[in-house]
Amino acid sequence: MKKKDIIEGVIDKVQFPNKGIIHIDDNKVIVKNVIEGQKIKARITKKRKNKIEGKALEILERSPLEVEAPCKDFGKCGGCLYQSLPYEEQLKIKERQVLELIDSLGVDYEYEGIVSSPEVFHYRNKMEYSFGDEYIDGPLALGMHKKGSFYDIVTVDDCKIVSDDFNKILKSTLYHFSEKNIPYYAKKSHEGYLRHMVVRRAAKTKEILVNLVTSSQINVDLNQWIKELLNLNLEGKIVSILHTINDDLADAVKVDDIELLYGQEYFTEEILGLKFNISAFSFFQTNSLGAEKLYSVVRKYVGETENKVIFDLYSGTGTITQMLAPVAKKAVGVEIVEEAVEAAKDNAKLNGLTNCEFIAGDVLKVIDDLTDKPDIIVLDPPRDGINPKALNKIIDFSVDQIVYVSCKPTSLVRDLEVFLSRGYEIKKVSCVDMFPHTVHVECVSVLYRADS
Repeated sequence: MKKKDIIEGVIDKVQFPNKGIIHIDDNKVIVKNVIEGQKIKARITKKRKNKIEGKALEILERSPLEVEAPCKDFGKCGGCLYQSLPYEEQLKIKERQVLELIDSLGVDYEYEGIVSSPEVFHYRNKMEYSFGDEYIDGPLALGMHKKGSFYDIVTVDDCKIVSDDFNKILKSTLYHFSEKNIPYYAKKSHEGYLRHMVVRRAAKTKEILVNLVTSSQINVDLNQWIKELLNLNLEGKIVSILHTINDDLADAVKVDDIELLYGQEYFTEEILGLKFNISAFSFFQTNSLGAEKLYSVVRKYVGETENKVIFDLYSGTGTITQMLAPVAKKAVGVEIVEEAVEAAKDNAKLNGLTNCEFIAGDVLKVIDDLTDKPDIIVLDPPRDGINPKALNKIIDFSVDQIVYVSCKPTSLVRDLEVFLSRGYEIKKVSCVDMFPHTVHVECVSVLYRADS
C-alpha cells in the first residue's frame, strides 16, 4: 500500500472524535468523517511506519445504521456528520468512544451514563456564518464551509440544528447584499467587504444578537439592512445589531473595531434560575437547555458547598462560578478573556451575588497570585485541555476534590493520567450530549485525593 493508492473497504469502527478504521489485509487505515458500517472509496494520503491515513472520496454503501437525514444540505455542509443516524445510535457511539478512552487508564470508576440533549434539533444558540461563493465566480453565498473545503461556502438557509429565526435572518441578509452587489472578502486576494455574520439567540428569553463582520475596504450604508432585519417575522426578538471591522488576514472573527448599530450590546439568557447578559464575543455554551443538564451534573458532583471556597478555573462568563456561589463561602473564577471576565462581574451583580471574585488572566500565571485556599476546584478548560505546567500547579493546591468538565475526551484522558500519577482517584464519570448530530460530547468527572 503506497501513498495515493485508491482503496475500498468497510469502516469497522470509529474512534473519537471521527477516526474511522478500515482493515485491509494486515493494514489499518484511518479515514476521518465517516460512519461505522459505511463502505467507502478512499485515497491514501499519509504512510508512515505505524500509521496509514486516507481521505474518503466516495461512500459506496451506506451504513446499516443510517436513515434519511432531514437536512437538504447534509453531506455538503461540514457541520453534522451524524445526522443520518438515529439519535439513540449517536448516543451509543459517543458513550462507547468515551468509555474506551477512560478505560485505557486501567483504573476503576463509576460510570453514570450519558445525558441526552433536551432538544435534538433547533438547539444551537450561536452560528458563525461565512460569506463566499459555492463555486468560483458563483453568486454570493452565506453559510458554512462545504465539507472538506477551505474556500467553498454552502448557503444553509434551512439548517435543522438552529431556530428558524436564524434561517430567516440569513436569507434576508443574503438577499440584501446580493441585490446591492456587495462583494465578499476573498481569502486569496484579501479584497472585498463581507466576511462573517454571527447570530446568537437565547433559548429562554428568545432575545437575538446579530453581528456583521466586514473589512474596512468599502463604506457601505447598513441602515436598510437593519430595517429589513427588524421587520422580519421572527419568533424571537432582535435586541442587538453590531458591526465589527476585521482587517486581519486570517479567516477568523477578530475585532479591529466594533460599532453598535441598534439596541444594546448584549442579549440575556437564563440558566438554572440565573440571568446572564452575553455580549458578541463572550463564551457561552452553544446549547442553553443542554447547559442546564451539564451544570446540574457539575453541581451534583461538587456536592455540599456551604462555607467552602471554590475555584472555577477557565470560568468563561462565570456560569459555573455563580451557580455554585449562593451557599459557598466564596467562589473565584479565573478566565483569560477580559471581556468574559467583565461580563461575569456584571452578571454576578445582576444575580445579586456578592461572594464571587473574577480574575482576568492565564490560569498558568494567575494561579501563583491567588491568596485564597480552595476546598474544591472546578476545571472547564478549552478543547486542548490544561497546560501541563498549570496542571501541576493546580494539583499542588492538594484539594480533596476536583470536578473536571471537558468537551474533548482525548484531552481529558491525557490530563487524568497526570492526576492519577499525582495521587488522585477517579470516582465518577458522566457524559452529557450537548451537540446532537455532531461527533462532540461533554464529559464530567469527579476526582478525590487517594489519602482524603
